[in-house]
Amino acid sequence: MANTIHVDVVSAEESIFSGEARFVALPGEAGELGVYPRHTPLITRIKPGSVRIEMADGSEEFVFVAGGILEVQPDCVTVLSDTAVRGKDLDDEKANAAKAAAEEAVKNAKGEIDLARAQSELAVMAAQIAALRKYRQKK
Repeated sequence: MANTIHVDVVSAEESIFSGEARFVALPGEAGELGVYPRHTPLITRIKPGSVRIEMADGSEEFVFVAGGILEVQPDCVTVLSDTAVRGKDLDDEKANAAKAAAEEAVKNAKGEIDLARAQSELAVMAAQIAALRKYRQKK
């Protein structure tokens, strides 16, 4: 029996990560989800946050996702997200500038749809900054 599971993290633009892992942790809608090899098949939504991939050699990869869909098969995990960024590609300045812009949009929102969109962007940016800090602490 294999002790790894194949993981693919894919954004609308490109494949962000593809490789073998011992374990994957993701931000599920009802809390943290953990996936080991031979997991029961599952399809669910995931929230903005970081996907933690424990590699076969024990090292870790982090990929920030702005929400999306998770599909689990016994030998393979696929994460589909509009936006996905590898932890090492996250940038403090960009994240903070985008968060400031999202906060400004919340302040200037006209009507509920604008407000909901701005709050969603702000939640994504806050999750990205949290993922960045978590990734930096591991280094």
